[in-house]
Amino acid sequence: MSASNLRRRLHHADVDGRKNEHVDISHVDSLDEPLLGKSSYDGGGSEVYDPRRQDLWDDDDRKKEQLHWSFLFSNLIAQWAQWLANIIVSSGSIFGRLFPFSSDNETSNPVYVSPLQEERLDNLRRRLKIPFDGSRIEHQDALKQLWKLAYPSREIPPLKSESWKEMGWQGTDPSTDFRGGGYISLENLIFFARNYPASFQMLLNKVQGQRADWEYPFAVAGINISFMLIQMLDLQSTVPSSKSGIRFLELLGRDEHAFDHLYCVAFRMLDAQWLVKRASYMEFNEVMKSTRTQLERELVLEDVLAVKDLPSYTMLDK
Repeated sequence: MSASNLRRRLHHADVDGRKNEHVDISHVDSLDEPLLGKSSYDGGGSEVYDPRRQDLWDDDDRKKEQLHWSFLFSNLIAQWAQWLANIIVSSGSIFGRLFPFSSDNETSNPVYVSPLQEERLDNLRRRLKIPFDGSRIEHQDALKQLWKLAYPSREIPPLKSESWKEMGWQGTDPSTDFRGGGYISLENLIFFARNYPASFQMLLNKVQGQRADWEYPFAVAGINISFMLIQMLDLQSTVPSSKSGIRFLELLGRDEHAFDHLYCVAFRMLDAQWLVKRASYMEFNEVMKSTRTQLERELVLEDVLAVKDLPSYTMLDK
C-alpha cells in the first residue's frame, strides 16, 4: 500500500480499525439466480435426473466460496493497513509521521510530515539552540556584517560603542540584547538586509508614515519578532499543535528559508500596525500581539502555499 493511500485512510479518521470498516454481505441471500434448479417428476413420483442440476450446485458452491474469501480478504487488508498505520504513528518511520491534533485552536486532522519537511525542521531547530556568544569570532563577524549592510558607507564601530544605539540596540554592547532570541535573530536581521534591502532601510531609518516621538528600537524589535515566531509556530515543541505551526510545515517543505522570509513579512507587518495604531514605545507589546494575530490569520488562508502567497508579502520591497 502506498504512503498516499495510507494517508488518505487516516485522514478520514479510520485510525482505530473500527470506523468505515463495515462490509455489507447482505446480497449473499438475494442473488438474482436461484440456488436450485427446477425438479421434474415422473408420473410415479420418482425424481428424473437432470444433469444441469449438478452444474447449478457447483456454480452455487463456487459463488459462496468466492464471497467467503472476498470477505476474509477485505478484512485482512483492513487489519494490515491498521497495523502499518500504528507502526508509522508510534515509530516515526522514514516514510513520515502522522500526528493527531484536537482543540479549538488546533487542527483535528492528522498531519503528514515528509522526510524533507522533517529534515528542514530539524535544521531549523538546531539553529534555534545556538545562543548568541559575543566571545565567538563568527558571532562578532556577523554583527559587523549587519552593520555593513545597514550602513554601507560608514566605518564599522568597535563591538562596544555608542554607535550601536543608532541601529536600535538598547546599550553600547549589542550582545546583551539577544537573550531569548539567540543567534538566529541576528541571522534573521542579516537575511532581511540582504534579501529585502529597500524594506530593511525603510524600517531602519523610519522613513515612512507619521512617526512617534518615541519610536520602537529597530534591532531589539527584530529580536522580539524572531522570538514571537518561534512561539507562534511551536518550533520548540516536539510536535507542532497550532494551525499556524502545521501550515508552516507545508511552507517549509516548499522553501527551506520559509522561516527567514516569514520573519521579513512579520517585521514589515509590525511597522504597518505601528503606523495604523499611531503607537509609541509603551504600546510596543500591544502592536506585537496584533501583528501575531494578523499573521496567524494569513497563514491559514487556503490559497497560501508559500510565504510569497501571504497578502502582507506584497508590502516587502527588494
